[in-house]
Amino acid sequence: NLESGFRADLIIENKVLIELKAVDQLIPIHTAQVLTYIKLAGLRTALLIDFNVQLLKNGIKRLSI
Repeated sequence: NLESGFRADLIIENKVLIELKAVDQLIPIHTAQVLTYIKLAGLRTALLIDFNVQLLKNGIKRLSI
């Protein structure tokens, strides 16, 4: 699993990492964080979800390596 200090919010069936945020705006450091997490976890796909949006579908960003 992930090294200490790196904590993913959710990992679904050892396939998809889910990182949850509630921020004014997603910035590049959030994407970099998620990409690091999926590399450390040995996964290929992640969803970065920001709950601070009016429509949830606008706050979902799919990332893959």
